[in-house]
Amino acid sequence: MCIWLEGVQICIWLEEACSAPFKSHCRLVPKNYQHVLALVFAVNKINQDPELLPNITVGFRIYKSFFSPRKTYESSFTLLSTRYLMIPNYNCDTQDKLSAVIEGLESETSIQMATILGIYKIPQISYGSFHAMLNDKFQFPSFYRMIPNEIPQLLGLVRLMQHFKWTWIGLITLKPMLTRNSICIAFTERAPHVPSSSMDHSFREQHFKLYSSITQTKAEVIIVHGDTDSLLGLKLFLHASYQTALIPTGKVWITTAQWDFTLNIALNRWTLKPFHGALSFAVHTEDVPGFRDFLRTLNPYQPKGDIFIQRFWHTVFNCSVLYSSLTIKGGRNCSGKEELESLPGSDFEMKMSGQSYSIYNGVCAVAHTLHAIYSSKSKKEAMGKGHLLELQNIQPWELHPFLKNIRFNNSARDEVFFDENGESSARYDILNWIIFPNDSFIRVKVGHVDSRAPVGQEFTINEAAIVWNSRFNQTVPRSMCIDSCHPGYVRTVREGELLCCYNRAPCPEGTISNQTHADHCDRCPEDQYPNKDQDKCIHKFMNFLSYEEPLGFVLASFALLFSLLTVLVLGMFIKHRDTPIVRANNQELSYVLLLSLLLCFLCSLVFIGRPGRVTYLLRQTAFGVISSVSVSSVLAKTITVVLAFKATKPGSSMRKWLGSRLSGSIVFSCSLIQVGICTVWLGTAPPFPDLDMKSEAGHILVYMGFLAIVSFTIAFLARKLPDTFNEAKFTFSILVLCSVWVSFIPTNLSTKGKYMVAVEIFSILASSTGLLGCIFIPKCYIIVLRPELNTREQLVRKSKSGTLEL
Repeated sequence: MCIWLEGVQICIWLEEACSAPFKSHCRLVPKNYQHVLALVFAVNKINQDPELLPNITVGFRIYKSFFSPRKTYESSFTLLSTRYLMIPNYNCDTQDKLSAVIEGLESETSIQMATILGIYKIPQISYGSFHAMLNDKFQFPSFYRMIPNEIPQLLGLVRLMQHFKWTWIGLITLKPMLTRNSICIAFTERAPHVPSSSMDHSFREQHFKLYSSITQTKAEVIIVHGDTDSLLGLKLFLHASYQTALIPTGKVWITTAQWDFTLNIALNRWTLKPFHGALSFAVHTEDVPGFRDFLRTLNPYQPKGDIFIQRFWHTVFNCSVLYSSLTIKGGRNCSGKEELESLPGSDFEMKMSGQSYSIYNGVCAVAHTLHAIYSSKSKKEAMGKGHLLELQNIQPWELHPFLKNIRFNNSARDEVFFDENGESSARYDILNWIIFPNDSFIRVKVGHVDSRAPVGQEFTINEAAIVWNSRFNQTVPRSMCIDSCHPGYVRTVREGELLCCYNRAPCPEGTISNQTHADHCDRCPEDQYPNKDQDKCIHKFMNFLSYEEPLGFVLASFALLFSLLTVLVLGMFIKHRDTPIVRANNQELSYVLLLSLLLCFLCSLVFIGRPGRVTYLLRQTAFGVISSVSVSSVLAKTITVVLAFKATKPGSSMRKWLGSRLSGSIVFSCSLIQVGICTVWLGTAPPFPDLDMKSEAGHILVYMGFLAIVSFTIAFLARKLPDTFNEAKFTFSILVLCSVWVSFIPTNLSTKGKYMVAVEIFSILASSTGLLGCIFIPKCYIIVLRPELNTREQLVRKSKSGTLEL
């Protein structure tokens, strides 16, 4: 097809006006007749525009390649020759001077033509060639295209798979960048060839292989890549499989823009039902105002009908065209009033297809380019710098500077321009196909891919607008090798298998994963902790033991009870302070020990109730210091007893160590060390109720344990001393203390929150009660119930007995 503008021609290839499903003969493809009509419509619009190329009439001429490389080369050379003579570089026809070529759907045709037209720098504008190789401007400097190349489409495929989390798919004829984006291929097959008498056996083998791949896979999504001609066998395969119910129809078919699976459906009586719910990429198109009205004016008897319209009318309406050889024996005659809107979409559509829209834009782009040249030369002529304007003298290479910089809005308000790669469009539409029981269909735009869009907006999809195959009950199909690895779990690799086929394991304690198919688990921030499902971090909350709770009430009651008991013991010792049993073994240390035990009991109350900043800082340190005073008092009393009995031996030098100064020094120094430890702890890592929910007094307990062990050791050495003076007799009191705190450590580590506090309170009460009961209760028994034993004579007798035992 060529367009000429008063002798300047623009040639257009429309090889799809005729297709060859069996390669042995040519058949009309009614649906692609729209390509011709889009051309005619564009030419008419240009001729009716008084501002675009004024006083110039645009016409057109058709060339066909018949899918033949030989015919393509032959027609290309014809363009470079005088009409009717194929003699390249010899052209004496001023009316047929070539300026630009707009060519067809197949990339092979584009490449074949570009090798010839590029030599002469003739602008070549494609409306259907996707091949990325044509982006090479060194090899194809004169090539332009009205559609995107294939790379944005492949990126769109990847984003579509990722959006729906389809990681396990079938693939027919294509294996692009999917595997680099964690999308695994369940199978890869080629479309079967269309059968002929010599290929029936081969077709059956291909049919069975493809059938096995589709039926035996868990993949619910199948991507098909290829052009209309090469995938004709796949349509036949699906039709035959559907008719025999061999293949379930519930698959999600994803097709690329190169394949229109609706072509030849009506003529061959093939079904479209397997494609219900399919998603396809398509060259972007807009509704062009006036195009539908233009189509409604067509009829086979119009005075200026083109060479295709009568054959088209005869084919799609199955009628005889009067005054032509297109007749149907015994059939009706075409009235010319048949409506194109009544035709099924597989035969003809009233809305411009992506290819027709590209043809329309291509013709307009060339017209605007010529107009820009016309305007430029007119300005030079007006300034006296130019020659007489003759469009016939424009050389093809002169169009390039203007064509590269052309920018205009078409009648659909869509901006048309070429980028640095010579591409006018970088956008694909994503269509959802809805097939009805009578094999009619509608296609709904549900998204797009635009490589020129801002970051994050290159891919859009309206998931709610998609109609899925009825098998999925309008839920998003799942196409994975295994079930999803939900949040809270992490993927683990299966040795020897694809990345999409993996095991899953729960995240380790203290970590989370908040995404599906997570490769690793993350730790929560310090002020948060994992929830039960380990799929998100939640803020820590105040977990404390309150007085209102039964456990808190019981522990507080025991603390008060033992505090009262300690006060009674202390009062009894003060009242009977002059008795021998009270005065024995350092009376002052007894008072200090009883006061420290009283404070220990009261200190446990600080652990109950909502902790404030001050109480949370002081409760561990106060308990540590007070407990150290208690243990060091027992230690001092035990050391004093040992030294006292050692000093009774003749010539012993131990006498100088006796006295209150020694015991006071022991209590003061041991307690001072604990105060230092607590001070360092508060200065370096102080616990706060809003941040530290697992504070442990590790260093405090270690030091208390050290004092307890020392006391236990000395008490063991002094086990044979008289129990009147030896308050650590049989080491039982210290043994109770050690046992309680040794058992506290693992129990404390295995509990959390308020139960950890309860364990610590119980340990305080148990250890303090052990000291109180083992050391002071026997003395109280003697004071109250056995006063006869609370005499100096009784104590001296026992003391002598004890000395003899030593």
